Amino acid sequence: MAGSPGRSRPWDTIRAMSRPLQIAVIGAAQCDPSLEARAQEVGRRLAEGGAVVLCGGRGGVMAAAAAGAREAGGTVIGVLPGADAEASPPNPHVTHTLFTGLGQARNQVLVLSAAAVVAVGGSWGTLNEIATALKHRRPVIALDSWQLTRPDGRPEPLLSYASTAEEAAKRALEAARSPT
Repeated sequence: MAGSPGRSRPWDTIRAMSRPLQIAVIGAAQCDPSLEARAQEVGRRLAEGGAVVLCGGRGGVMAAAAAGAREAGGTVIGVLPGADAEASPPNPHVTHTLFTGLGQARNQVLVLSAAAVVAVGGSWGTLNEIATALKHRRPVIALDSWQLTRPDGRPEPLLSYASTAEEAAKRALEAARSPT
C-alpha cells in the first residue's frame, strides 16, 4: 500500500536523486572577440565544475559560453524564443534545445531554471534577465556587465561582480551549491 511505513514510493526515489547544477550564462547575441573569449572561458569552467550550462541558445555570448562548455565535455541547454528550429535556429554547440515560442518571455524560463546566473556583457535583454533572476532570488554574478545600484543605495546581496571569467564561474558554482 502506498504510504505504508517501510515501503518506497516512486516520488521518494525521484526526490532523492541527485541532479546536476544548472547555471545560466546570459549576454548579448552579438559581442566583440574579447567578451566572446571571456564567455567561452566561463562556459568551460562551469562545465569543468560539473554544471549544466543554460543559455539562450543563439549567438554572441550564448554561443561562446556553449562552445566553452562543449569543449569541456559539458551539457548545454538552449532555451530559445521561437517555436521551432526554423524560427529559432540554435547555435551548433547546444546539446539540448527547448523551443518555447515565448519570444523575450523565454528569459524568465531561462533564469528560473538556473540555480545561479552569470551575466557576461549584455544589452537590454540581459538587463531583463538580471532583474528577473534577482526578483526570484537567483544569485547573479556580473562580468563586464551592468553596474546596478538599488534606489535606497544599499547593495543587492544576490548580485556580485567578478573581474575574471575564472572568478565568475567559481562564484556561480559556489552560489549554486549554497542555499539562498
